[in-house]
Amino acid sequence: MSAADGRVADAVRGSWVDTLAPPGWRPYLRLARADRPIGFWLLVLPCWWSSALAAIAMGQPLPNLWHMALFAIGAIAMRGAGCTYNDLVDRDIDAMVERTRSRPLPSGQVTARQARLFLVAQVVVGALVLLALADPFAWMVGIASLAIVAIYPFMKRITSWPQSVLGLAFSWGALMGWAAAFGRLDPPALLLYAGSILWVIGYDTIYAHQDREDDAIVGVRSTALLFGERTRPILAAFYAGASLLFAVALWSLGAPLVAYAGLAAFAAHLVWQVGRLDIADPDLCLRLFKSNQYAGLILLAGLVAASLVRAFGFG
Repeated sequence: MSAADGRVADAVRGSWVDTLAPPGWRPYLRLARADRPIGFWLLVLPCWWSSALAAIAMGQPLPNLWHMALFAIGAIAMRGAGCTYNDLVDRDIDAMVERTRSRPLPSGQVTARQARLFLVAQVVVGALVLLALADPFAWMVGIASLAIVAIYPFMKRITSWPQSVLGLAFSWGALMGWAAAFGRLDPPALLLYAGSILWVIGYDTIYAHQDREDDAIVGVRSTALLFGERTRPILAAFYAGASLLFAVALWSLGAPLVAYAGLAAFAAHLVWQVGRLDIADPDLCLRLFKSNQYAGLILLAGLVAASLVRAFGFG
């Protein structure tokens, strides 16, 4: 795949964007990474975890489904906006990296002006979703995330820990579900947020190993370059920390045992990732990174099961 046919080198072949979307839409859908849904899943899952955690705390059988739907729409819009903004900032760097030079901006499929207009449109959708939550405190929490999103693309130029800033941004939903349910933030949500940050640092380090050679040449930094051959034990530590913080969040709520079963299955998936990791195999790194969708869904299933058990008096 290359810019010659309008497609992006590291995108999924034969995706719906390439086969079903109108040709004029395709560069914008690629800019928003609509052909790569993993980013949506990784952004929305902390939101859904938080809603499920709130349901356990409130004794409700299910998370607020209206909030869950809004978070899904918001994740699509804001993930697309974040990718568009990131590509605007990084278009010169992307042009020098083999994996990214065929993206819409460096390949000329979309102009910078067109990308900015598209960015505004996506942010408007995200703002409407935030307003639909109908809670002023949740509005403030959501708006506060924009500061982190704004600085993230610049972090790889100034620190070896840009993955930590991505963790702050991609984990923000762990606060949103609780804020929308209660109109405040409490320790369980903060513990969930902290654990999610460690999870994000871990999986994005795996992702960054795809580009470490190009990054070193271009002069941008990452935890993949920082950790190098020590990645596996450090990844294990981040994943262990995430699982421990999630466990403390469940303990603080007196969650039913089924929640811990879901967490144990989540942790087992992370152990499998660490065991399988080969930082010299970019294709494997991408597959392991993408597998975090399933890890997150496993944890969500455990939390929803716990809300059902708690609501019906079994735990």
